[in-house]
Amino acid sequence: MNESRPVVLVTGASGGIGADLARIFARNGYDLALVARSKELLEALADEIAGLGRPRPLVLPCDLAAAGAIDVIAEQLAAADAVPVILVNNAGYGLLGEVAALDPVAQMGIIDVNIHALLGLSLRFLPELRARRGKILNVASVVGFFPGPGMAVYYASKAFVVSFGQALAHELRGDDVVVTTLCPGVTLTGFQARAGFPTDVGIMRFGAATSASVAASGYAGLMAGRRLVIPGLGNKLLCYIAPLIPSAILLPLVASMQKRRSTKLDRSNSFASF
Repeated sequence: MNESRPVVLVTGASGGIGADLARIFARNGYDLALVARSKELLEALADEIAGLGRPRPLVLPCDLAAAGAIDVIAEQLAAADAVPVILVNNAGYGLLGEVAALDPVAQMGIIDVNIHALLGLSLRFLPELRARRGKILNVASVVGFFPGPGMAVYYASKAFVVSFGQALAHELRGDDVVVTTLCPGVTLTGFQARAGFPTDVGIMRFGAATSASVAASGYAGLMAGRRLVIPGLGNKLLCYIAPLIPSAILLPLVASMQKRRSTKLDRSNSFASF
């Protein structure tokens, strides 16, 4: 029988960190399956990778917030006789604003993409990953170490990713399955522009990382078998000191930061994905 096609399955691959991770995996000899909502952007990335002499990635357009999305991806992979040997859970989005002021359906969508899809894909393909001693790269954020008034659901969703990824890494250590959680700080992607965050002031002007550099750190950490990757010394310090700051101080600080962002917006509900 023919061997199944081993692929790196990358969600949120239409741009930003996901697209740059796909490029890095391709440069290092991996075959790919790309997932995002935009078929056009995925096709363009697949053409770019194929143009470099690599196998053309599978293009799997899918809305991870939709019911049955995990089954759709699994069926498309099976139809192509492809099996994930590395799973990159990168897709996610956030909403800027207070919980009571935001659309409840859109906030539930954050859970669907940032948590439900990540967990669903991990559970669905865990047997294959264990059998092949594969790897999982979950993209979280430094905000997963903080409470997030003003972006409460998004911050909480990333806290789940941080906690789940580290626990899963421990559970699978005897199976030689690497689970790495990538926690970038401020990163220049489409996330900020679509959210309406100002990009010409403060840290967004001088302290933000590029998606390419964050992707490179994530790839290197995954290949090294690291459990947690936090690019940048400043981000590491933030994550380590956050639990030491009293909530009475931390909560107003985060809320104030989000309030300053919200005053820059022309609309009350701001959608961002990456």
